[in-house]
Amino acid sequence: MTAETPKIIYTITDEAPALATASFLPIVKLFTDAADVAVETRDISLAGRIIASFPEFLTESQRQADDLAELGALAKTPEANIIKLPNISASIPQLVAAIKELQAQGYNLPDYPEEPKSDAEKAARERYDKVKGSAVNPVLREGNSDRRAPDSVKNYARKNPHSMGEWRKDSKSGVAHMSSGDFRSNEKSTVITEATAGNARIEFIGKKGKVQVLKEKTPLIDGEIIDATVMSRRALRKFLKEQLKEAKKAGVLFSIHLKATMMKVSDPIIFGHAVSVYFKDVFDKHAKVFEKLGVDPNNGMGDLYARIAGLPQAQREAIEADIQACYADRPELAMVNSDKGITNLHVPSDVIIDASMPAAIRSSGQMWGPDGKLHDTRFVIPDGSYAGVYDEVIK
Repeated sequence: MTAETPKIIYTITDEAPALATASFLPIVKLFTDAADVAVETRDISLAGRIIASFPEFLTESQRQADDLAELGALAKTPEANIIKLPNISASIPQLVAAIKELQAQGYNLPDYPEEPKSDAEKAARERYDKVKGSAVNPVLREGNSDRRAPDSVKNYARKNPHSMGEWRKDSKSGVAHMSSGDFRSNEKSTVITEATAGNARIEFIGKKGKVQVLKEKTPLIDGEIIDATVMSRRALRKFLKEQLKEAKKAGVLFSIHLKATMMKVSDPIIFGHAVSVYFKDVFDKHAKVFEKLGVDPNNGMGDLYARIAGLPQAQREAIEADIQACYADRPELAMVNSDKGITNLHVPSDVIIDASMPAAIRSSGQMWGPDGKLHDTRFVIPDGSYAGVYDEVIK
């Protein structure tokens, strides 16, 4: 792009923004044409990024350029002008659904390998993992990202503020986080010196001393600060069990608040532990069946229901009865959709902390329960790194 040929790149994304584009993009072009500014589109939708990742599996007419990689390079240049619309940060269930939809349309894509064994499966998994989660924003924000709202939007928000519920003095709502064994407690950092600079290898050393190389090569620069941390699985599950007891005792909803889209390595696993602790009796009793079906608590209860749907009726109903027994024994769950029975533990990407917590705070510190009404809630944010912010707001 040059000063002689000004150009704007408009991104094609998913769902609602894609629908809005049909009406908005022609209006943009009407104004830019008058100013002799070219508008081009690039496809960074979930489907588009999947297709771009597997060119050798597709026909010539099906192949698609890696527009995200192109925009990532462009974003670092002074002349870049990119309109980036909201896009899906896909959880594994969303990613798998998108793959199946494309396969149904004739795209010869490999299945998502949940437990890759062969080199081909490992390679496919690596490509798909680059597509899932918050894959777009970290790339485009390498550039000079301007996220300021225009005055018209600010003025509208001032005139039409979000509703703010009243807080009762006897509210039982509160934030709970781990006090030990979490990422915050275990974090270690160091400054790289000239003597320690160079390529480092990241290893995991098991209990028996077996070394697994997690990353072969990571360049470290003199003066750079690096840190590392770990969360204890045992401490996490103990904490979750305690919070279930506390929520039940207080008569409040249990809710877990994470960001499984951006924190796509750690938070889906934490979410999975919340699922398997809440439904421990179900996962223990039906472990062999779940193993055969490929049930993974990290994908939430929605995925579990989908996988048991094909079982013989009697077997499926027995599992569903055990799930209902857990609901009866545990504290009630905060709901994403009370009418449809979608709980806080249904899909990892349904409850994103930077959206769910502000919404709960505006709703008198409450969330929706199974009865379709607002209730006081225990906001479980396992890692203490950022839980304190919400804790102070609620206090």
